[in-house]
Amino acid sequence: MATAPQSEGTAAIGAGRLRLLHTMLRVFDLDRSIDFYTRLMGMKLLRRREVPEGRYTNAFVGYDTEETGTILELTYNWDQKEPYVLGTAFGHLAVAVPDLYGVCAGLAKEGVKIPRPPGPLKFGTVHIAFIEDPDGYRIELIQRA
Repeated sequence: MATAPQSEGTAAIGAGRLRLLHTMLRVFDLDRSIDFYTRLMGMKLLRRREVPEGRYTNAFVGYDTEETGTILELTYNWDQKEPYVLGTAFGHLAVAVPDLYGVCAGLAKEGVKIPRPPGPLKFGTVHIAFIEDPDGYRIELIQRA
């Protein structure tokens, strides 16, 4: 299988100065999602913004600050009456963990859905698992040797 050549990220728009800031997920129950990402996944609630004129709330969570890391924006639309239907284009988020089996055991005790239990990949020394957040978004947990 051929691999893509390495890119230096030097697009005409000056990609050397660009940085991925955040990924946004629409959530049905903001408090439940904040609890999942902070208490269970160990992220920090960095800020929360109410937008009454737009009838939505944003909560920003992450392992680092917005200035230095990529974060997750949770968007709660006040008038949403049903859980969101997940599309087929979105794949998953990925989070590095130091103890995959311990993390999964703790999450299972909290009732977190684990559709792909922890285990090794067929090739290499990487172990992975897939969990789901309260809205059904998949998160790949990765432990490298």
